[in-house]
Amino acid sequence: MNGRVNGSARPVNTVNTTVNESADSVNTRTPRKSRPEHSGDDGGKKPPAAARIVDMAREQYRFVMSPDGRPYAVAIDGPNIALPLRNKGGLRQRLARQFADAYPGEVASQSALADAMTVLEGIAEDDDPEPVHLRVGRDPAGAIVIDLGSADGRAVVVTATGWNVVQRAPVLFRRSGAMAPMPAPVLDGDGLAKLHALLNMDQPSFHQLVAWLVAAWIPDIPHPALVCKGEQGTGKSKAAQMFINLIDPSPAAKRSQPRDEKAWSRQAFSSWALCLDNVSTIPPWLSDTLCKAVTGDGVVDRALYTDDDVVVLTFKRVLALTTIDAGALAGDLAERVLMLDLQLIDSEHRRSEEELDATFDAVRPAVLGALFDVLACVLAVLPGVRLESMPRMADFARVLAAVDQTQGWNTLGDYLATSENVASDALEGDLFAMAIAHLVEQAGTWQGTAGQLLEALPAPMVRPKNWPVDPTRTSGRVKRLAPLLRSIGIMVDDTQRSRDRTRHKLLTLTRAPDDDASASAPEQASLWPEVAPPGGGRTPPEQH
Repeated sequence: MNGRVNGSARPVNTVNTTVNESADSVNTRTPRKSRPEHSGDDGGKKPPAAARIVDMAREQYRFVMSPDGRPYAVAIDGPNIALPLRNKGGLRQRLARQFADAYPGEVASQSALADAMTVLEGIAEDDDPEPVHLRVGRDPAGAIVIDLGSADGRAVVVTATGWNVVQRAPVLFRRSGAMAPMPAPVLDGDGLAKLHALLNMDQPSFHQLVAWLVAAWIPDIPHPALVCKGEQGTGKSKAAQMFINLIDPSPAAKRSQPRDEKAWSRQAFSSWALCLDNVSTIPPWLSDTLCKAVTGDGVVDRALYTDDDVVVLTFKRVLALTTIDAGALAGDLAERVLMLDLQLIDSEHRRSEEELDATFDAVRPAVLGALFDVLACVLAVLPGVRLESMPRMADFARVLAAVDQTQGWNTLGDYLATSENVASDALEGDLFAMAIAHLVEQAGTWQGTAGQLLEALPAPMVRPKNWPVDPTRTSGRVKRLAPLLRSIGIMVDDTQRSRDRTRHKLLTLTRAPDDDASASAPEQASLWPEVAPPGGGRTPPEQH
């Protein structure tokens, strides 16, 4: 697959310029001849500073509102980049400087700038919300667009026929202080080999890594969190940093665990991809938050400069974690990870960080070109990919199948096998789950209320924090553990109730036969009725 660099940049630039200029009639320029002229009748007094600032802004920018309720300014004759109105490095700061240049000896006051921003926010609300993307987006035709993060606004457009670098992005991007520029990709047939040479992992693991990197640029699917596992000396942190800097370069690719959900939402809002480094334990709130970030999170926050209005931030993110002990991953998070083991680096092959950084910077354009080639191949076959069975991360599994189909690899099989091992490791790290497994191993089948289950399980000498203390919490814990228990052949059924007048909910725990893990699962009717396909069941005519 050959990428085409700069081959079709001009047509894309021309189309977008036309679109943006057409928006001027809605919310941008006011023709000079229609503005009231100030004659000598008022003594030559200038219009208020706020009015002059608004005029300057409307001559240069159009104004849009994002779906999450944030106003932005977009340069009419510049990159397709959304500038926040009030934040540092945004429109307010730029207009303050332009005002000082345009009116020597005069500086716009804070109140004048605030009044101007309020007017411009109102202009932004005149039109329907417009999607504003961070690093990665899709254009209306379905192409994937990656923002290079450069000052000139260049982007990479990837379709099923190839990729090319365009001078102006066909979709609207925003920037953040956590972003760094990405080098322009180049055509190089050895790009993947050059990446593999920097990593201490076997070929199956490397193929899974390539598939994960490619999937990270598909913005509308969930992405499993990449977990780099290994003992000290395996280079986990450096490897994860390289992976993030391929997808979404940042001066702070590695982050510490956030203190609370608000700190996490700030990090996630500013980066498309990020790495949590040296994870040892994950508190329940963070585990739930990471799960939601994988599949699509939503955070409600107070709107800026208001007391009673809110904004809703919705986002999917690409996550990487480094850890020594995979037992730190438990519950739902264990089902949403791609685990990669890194091998110990011996002294003969260990390189300094300075040497690794220099080598990575040198090969990164070739690696990006090779990854975009694979992404184009995936986009070509993905619509026709069908899986025999749908695992938990079904959309990602389809991408793996597309990679296997185009590259001749076995990433899907390796991923499913590794996922089973991750589930087993997560169970071993949960004493309550292991107690349930031991009970079912002895009884074969156990049935009773949540309170009876809590009494039947011997509490450990040192009770962990996640050990339930009452029937209600016991029922909730069992329900959360059901997917992991199912992975080792223990079926959980909570649909039955006791026959007495109390009608207590019953938990039924059953060991599936070794030859058929699903044999003991009760038969269930179809959840959805069978319906005729669109067109009343008629076969569409052949297309010529």
